[in-house]
Amino acid sequence: MKTEHEPSGSAPPEQAVPSGDLRVIRRLMLGLFLLALVYALYFAREFFLPVVLAFLLALMLTPIVRFLKKHGVPEVLSATLLVFASMVGIGTAGYLLSGPVVELVNNAPQIGRQLSDRMEDLRRPFERFMEVSRQVDEVAETAGETDIQRVVVSQPGIVSRAAGNVLSAGTTAAITFVLSLFVLASGTMFYEKIVQSFTRMSEKKRALRVVYDVEREVSRYLLTISLINACLGAVIGAGLWVIGMPMPLVFGAAAGLLNFLPYIGAAMTIILVAIISVVTFDSLAFAMVAPLFVMICTVTEGNMITPLVVGRRLEINAVAIFIAVAFWSWLWGFVGALIAVPLLVIIKVFCDHFDSLSHVGNFLSAQQSVEEAEEDKQEAETVAP
Repeated sequence: MKTEHEPSGSAPPEQAVPSGDLRVIRRLMLGLFLLALVYALYFAREFFLPVVLAFLLALMLTPIVRFLKKHGVPEVLSATLLVFASMVGIGTAGYLLSGPVVELVNNAPQIGRQLSDRMEDLRRPFERFMEVSRQVDEVAETAGETDIQRVVVSQPGIVSRAAGNVLSAGTTAAITFVLSLFVLASGTMFYEKIVQSFTRMSEKKRALRVVYDVEREVSRYLLTISLINACLGAVIGAGLWVIGMPMPLVFGAAAGLLNFLPYIGAAMTIILVAIISVVTFDSLAFAMVAPLFVMICTVTEGNMITPLVVGRRLEINAVAIFIAVAFWSWLWGFVGALIAVPLLVIIKVFCDHFDSLSHVGNFLSAQQSVEEAEEDKQEAETVAP
């Protein structure tokens, strides 16, 4: 029997979703979003790479634009001059380095043979092992079926691949410089758009404060690190020229560029200089002078100069650096590896400004703050019996 107050055919009342299920759903949606983002960054890298490079270049040049604006120089003029100067500087450096780099690549087989001859004494203990490995490979190859046809997929020629790479690099550079020019010349337009997207005045102030703080810290970091790496490359190039190394300009530029990769870049520079030094100099003892000099320069820069100038707050722990370099190098190649640490610093600075993301910033940090260390110590003393 239906009561008078109960309508016929009424829908059953909606049941509330448990909070635990909501958390699971949110995590699943976040995981799907991150997975889709990675796929988008990988398959659309021709679009995202110049955009990211343009914003990084704009962030690096922003302190100079702000400084010139305080002295009466319009943003459009200063942005145009800075971007044009960057384009000319990078183009000139690429032109000057192209000849020695091509020569080094062409001489790579000869350098390999010379290095093999110099390392003959060190290689003799391993010759027995290499001979056994070669015999195993021959036995495994002859044991296979003889009627198997091997299919070789023809690859494009070296000239066509080089032309494609040059065209792609030129397009990426053009988009990067043009977009960075528009970002720098736009001034505070992006900040105004961000503020307009919020309704409450408190939210507007908080958003503006966070954006300005992130921009200021990241801009100073990028500009400072770029200047430090440029000085490091100049010092290493001059020192290698005094020692008598061939192509010191190439090694100095390589040292400054690879220093954007903490730990990994310094190791790559030392190994490269050691190989060329061993091939160049007759005395093996004197050949170790050049890589030792590079090691002293990189260790001094990494442990004294950069922490003193940049500060400990923006230091990233080594585990996060290696993971980021591996991820971005897989995603965008060598350029991705170079910008991995600057992107990591941007993420850390952004997370430090939000309480809900502070644990991410703490994980990326190289060391705990004094307050966090004291809190952990007091918590450990309270829990301990």
